[in-house]
Amino acid sequence: MSNQSNRFEIQLNGEVHQIEAETSVLDLVNSLPINPIAVAVERNKKIVPRSLHAETIIEAGDHIEVVTIVGGG
Repeated sequence: MSNQSNRFEIQLNGEVHQIEAETSVLDLVNSLPINPIAVAVERNKKIVPRSLHAETIIEAGDHIEVVTIVGGG
């Protein structure tokens, strides 16, 4: 059986992105070249609270926005 069956497409920050089945929001954030502490994540236009990142499983066709938080003055 092909590994392709374990992957599917999502929209990540407006671009098509392939991920593994059973990927959580936390897994996705940790795979990105950003500081995972300073992010906000939206899944299908709803904010995913940080406390739910590990248990929120991304599904095929989801629209995910990951925004880094920038401090300054």
